[in-house]
Amino acid sequence: MTGAVCPGSFDPVTNGHLDVISRAAAQFDEVIVTVMINKSKRGLFSVDERIRMLEDSTSDLPNVRVSSWHGLLVDYAKQEGITAIVKGLRGANDFDYELQMAQMNQKLSGVDTLFIPTNPTYSYLSSSLVKEVAQFGGEVADMLPAKVHAQLLERIAERAAEKS
Repeated sequence: MTGAVCPGSFDPVTNGHLDVISRAAAQFDEVIVTVMINKSKRGLFSVDERIRMLEDSTSDLPNVRVSSWHGLLVDYAKQEGITAIVKGLRGANDFDYELQMAQMNQKLSGVDTLFIPTNPTYSYLSSSLVKEVAQFGGEVADMLPAKVHAQLLERIAERAAEKS
């Protein structure tokens, strides 16, 4: 069985993420979408919320499961018997950063990283940008799964209410 891990913060999951995940799922027997935990960053959504959003958004992909991990991704891959990391690339800046990480991961563990160029439809998307646009009232409904969009608007409203 061939397996891959698709890591990210997914705060929140976007249609660009789902494009990469679905394309990886077409290439591997199993894909583990892994929410990477960085305790020094405060996400808009908790890790458990992000996991639920991903599970809901990938429910049509039977060979995808969702998990979380705190630590080195290569340690997780080793624990799960995974030999490939799949990353989406939006452009040259992503490549420069991801290439160094891929080379380090390969040196540390022998795990290879496979890059999937993002569908041009989603090349401008990032969770950070979507959150920023939404916080200023911009329309982002076509950038996210419908349930995720609803949760994003609800969370933004909650945070605004806390500040007032």
